[in-house]
Amino acid sequence: VQLQASGGGLVQAGRSLRLSCAASGSIFGLTMGWYRQAPGKQRELVASITPGRYPNYADSVKGRFTISRDSARNKVDLQMNSLKPEDTAVYYCNARGSSETIWGQGTQVTVSS
Repeated sequence: VQLQASGGGLVQAGRSLRLSCAASGSIFGLTMGWYRQAPGKQRELVASITPGRYPNYADSVKGRFTISRDSARNKVDLQMNSLKPEDTAVYYCNARGSSETIWGQGTQVTVSS
């Protein structure tokens, strides 16, 4: 499975963006996630969603970001509302199974103040 992320861009603080991750194969049984890495910082988990659609969020994005998955279409979205300058980072899509972890290429999100 390969992952293709899209939807990044430059937005003003307070605005919204929607990231999409399209998988080349089935995501059935995989926990899907979005991570981000800001300059000079370690990559961190933003949100993840289990095959049963149970979501998990970083404290910094709770109430602002929503992760969703469409297993029939093999895609995962991240709706980002009320964006803040500190959300600026490269965002990566991730798929995790029992024996594999797959990363997509990153998409840049820049939030201006």
